[in-house]
Amino acid sequence: MDINARTAPGGGAKNAAGYLMESDDEARRLDLKTDPDAVKRQACWAGVRPGLRVADLGCGSGLTSFLLNEMVQPAGEVVGVDNAAQRIAYARANYTAAGLAFVEDDVRGDLAHMGSFDLVWVRFVLEYYRRTGFDIVRNVARLLKPGGILCLIDLDYNCLSHHGIPDRLEAAIRTIQEQLAEKADFDAYAGRKLYAHLYDLGYADIDVHMEPHHLIFGRLKTSDAFNWTKKVEAGMRLGDDAFKAYDGGRAEFFLEFQKAFAHPRRFTYTPVICCRGRKPPY
Repeated sequence: MDINARTAPGGGAKNAAGYLMESDDEARRLDLKTDPDAVKRQACWAGVRPGLRVADLGCGSGLTSFLLNEMVQPAGEVVGVDNAAQRIAYARANYTAAGLAFVEDDVRGDLAHMGSFDLVWVRFVLEYYRRTGFDIVRNVARLLKPGGILCLIDLDYNCLSHHGIPDRLEAAIRTIQEQLAEKADFDAYAGRKLYAHLYDLGYADIDVHMEPHHLIFGRLKTSDAFNWTKKVEAGMRLGDDAFKAYDGGRAEFFLEFQKAFAHPRRFTYTPVICCRGRKPPY
């Protein structure tokens, strides 16, 4: 079977309809915000090496899968999985290499058709599944060979750490995050839960690494401006509660965000937590 040809029942576009960040620019946003050096550093820490078969679950634009595939050559293989048809099409069009395949499927469903893997990589996925994060981890763990490595990577205190922005803007951002949690199942605190997921599965040799993901100060980079604008636009869709302090509503909030975020005195950071563990050999 050609693993590239597999599609999820019902189609990825339908399955991805509830994805918080969905837009026509999402594959581009994912490409722009991906730091290849950070991916390779985290992958090396996780245990990615030549000859392994790796599943990249929630592969997005395909760039991370491409980088992982470089690291498993020669003789390795990477399968990137995403539930959005448009992102899988983008990945197949932009990232081709020997050993690299892309599959349209849902991490919440049966993935047994993909076979077994030496390492399963789940980066920036669980933040979109606040209520069912552990269920997803337990599901994707079935892909691992006994003794295989599960690597979970996600942000913590996501988008909530700023200094030098107006008080009402900071309060509005916090309210948006509360709405995202309730209405979109978004988890701003996914990172701190990763260790417990692996512990509860009974995994061995669990280790944790933390480093900055967003670290924004001084002159605003074009990539950061684009990424955070898309984040704010997504959050603004979820009701009016966050904008009560703004006479001009969403429009006034958005202008204040743009002005404050572009100011070189502004300081913003978000930690990324990486957690790896080894599946018991039974």
